Amino acid sequence: MEQQSKDPLHGKRLDAILEELVEYYNGFEKLCEQINIRCFTDNPSINSSLKFLRKTDWARAKVESLYLFVQREKKRSERKKDR
Repeated sequence: MEQQSKDPLHGKRLDAILEELVEYYNGFEKLCEQINIRCFTDNPSINSSLKFLRKTDWARAKVESLYLFVQREKKRSERKKDR
């Protein structure tokens, strides 16, 4: 019997996380208001941001933390709709 990982980031690729955050915040302009790092403020793109995030652990941790927060918020809003 296989065990499921309890890590909510298990199986999630960094590029998918970043693309989902950019979509959720309607672009890098709003995303950089949440996480103020240069790769989101100065000529941002998915590819340049991925390069930076893959090399910089503290920035990646912030992005992953924001992603988890967004996922919780989406679940909360879905529960409110169902009521």
